[in-house]
Amino acid sequence: MLRRRLLEMRSRLTSGDVREAAAALAGRALELPELARARTVAAYVSVGGEPGTAPLLDALRARDVRVLLPVLLPDNDLDWGVYAGPGSLVRVRHGGRMALLEPAGERLGPEAVERADAVLLPGVAVDARGMRLGRGGGSYDRVLARLERAGTGPALVVLLYDTEVVERVPEEPHDRPVHAVVTPSGVRRFRESPPGRRQPRATRRPSPARLR
Repeated sequence: MLRRRLLEMRSRLTSGDVREAAAALAGRALELPELARARTVAAYVSVGGEPGTAPLLDALRARDVRVLLPVLLPDNDLDWGVYAGPGSLVRVRHGGRMALLEPAGERLGPEAVERADAVLLPGVAVDARGMRLGRGGGSYDRVLARLERAGTGPALVVLLYDTEVVERVPEEPHDRPVHAVVTPSGVRRFRESPPGRRQPRATRRPSPARLR
């Protein structure tokens, strides 16, 4: 199985491998026009053998970019909080899963991601069409569905190792392609990123009569 094989390859990386890749990944990502013009970026804190995100998070914050980080909810959906530096992160263990580093401050709600100009996505692989293979938990499927319903159109960028760009990944009917992948050696684009984030669609509220 592709996911298992790639995760096994990550498990063999040394801490030095991960740090070296993280520095290179940050340099490549910071060259993206989508991040250069972004005011708010939804990102994540890497864990284990994932491509490291710490240098990129700090570099974005140094640019005065508002960085949103996920908080895992009991139903596997994601809430969001603002990254205020490494000291603002707390280690949280959700059941028997790997502990995650999450922002300690105010919770902004799952809809906060709709205000992002770019969304940096974790993954295990991406294929030649831009289809992303995740870990299988479904959290980011919910995020992408929420963004599609809101119609805001942020740039979707997945962060991976070079060996994780493959010819084809299995897909589900609800899967949507990303705009680009960033690896330590460069950027590959699959489709044009939107020129800028659109405002979320207005939510129609029911009339008082319908609330009865």
